[in-house]
Amino acid sequence: MSYIPTPEQAEELVKRYNKEPFHIQHAETVSKVMGELAKEFDPERADFWAAVGMLHDIDFELCPEQHCVKANELLHELDIDEDMIHAVISHGYGICIDVEPQLYMEKVLYAVDELTGLIGAAALMRPTGLEGMEVKSVKKKFKDKKFAAGCSRDVIIRGAEMCGWELDELISRTINAMRA
Repeated sequence: MSYIPTPEQAEELVKRYNKEPFHIQHAETVSKVMGELAKEFDPERADFWAAVGMLHDIDFELCPEQHCVKANELLHELDIDEDMIHAVISHGYGICIDVEPQLYMEKVLYAVDELTGLIGAAALMRPTGLEGMEVKSVKKKFKDKKFAAGCSRDVIIRGAEMCGWELDELISRTINAMRA
């Protein structure tokens, strides 16, 4: 019988397979953003959203060249719920796996994963961090392809479209969720 881990159990799993503080912090950030956004879109499943956010890069440190493919295998070995596995691996759609985000939650994960990295990098450049950060300042960094170059602008734009949001709305929602 497969199971659905709590966000805390998901964090334990992530820490079992990841040792780099950056990767753990990224997982925590995405988990918190997903949990915050779930409060608006799917409040009864906020823990599910948060756990998916936590697990989304569980395999990245182990096998970056097989990201999401390895997560699929690993999460099956751990007997994780099939819906959760689909949600986790679909964030790599068109990048490293052909599993398309279907549920709204999966589309939100796809959209915010890369964006949290860009916003986090922008926050590090500011003396006040996320406090007072505005959409226009993130968009300025977004347009600078050299800034946080590892964060795919195409994925962020595609994610916003999947969610039915304008880019500004996605950025605003993500900033607010990261602040919370």
